[in-house]
Amino acid sequence: MQIEKRESGIHIAIMPGEYYATDQSAMIRTLLGSCVAACLYDPVNKVIGMNHFLLSNRRYAKEMPVCLSEAGRYGIHAMELLINEMLKKGARKENLRAKAFGGAAMYRVSETQDNYYFVGDVNVRFIREFLKNEKIPLMAEDLGGETGRIIHFLSDDYSVHLKRIWKISASTIGREEHQFWKKSIESQEKAKPQVDVWE
Repeated sequence: MQIEKRESGIHIAIMPGEYYATDQSAMIRTLLGSCVAACLYDPVNKVIGMNHFLLSNRRYAKEMPVCLSEAGRYGIHAMELLINEMLKKGARKENLRAKAFGGAAMYRVSETQDNYYFVGDVNVRFIREFLKNEKIPLMAEDLGGETGRIIHFLSDDYSVHLKRIWKISASTIGREEHQFWKKSIESQEKAKPQVDVWE
């Protein structure tokens, strides 16, 4: 995470797996490929926050709600971290509104031998499910597609400025996110507790 203090306010850049919340004048930005960023705000108490997450799992079941999957538990954790940080800054959950971005299909099926091809779609399904389940209105979205995105979330009016990233740059983002996805799976698998069976 990079934080710069400027005359116009705080400028924050977040990376995959990070989040930031503030009640100050701020601009939060991130670069997205298959990842999703949730931009949350409480317009009453003037608190904003953004996260940048990538659900990681080796298998995805289309018929199962993503929030009930192993990957979905990671997504719920990522959302709860952001929401809890916003509540500490004075936000109220009943006031929260959301804007969501990302979830691009960065590879064709032939370009990857694992389920990473589907991760953008899974991230999109997750954020919509989560916000619906938590009754947080989704006020705007730019999800899916085949292009990367740079987004800037502003505290002044809760607007999000979006710039699309086309093929050459997007392929670099896709490779970096794929490596992050693999590392996330490996760390999850190492962290799984050994199960003792008691009879």
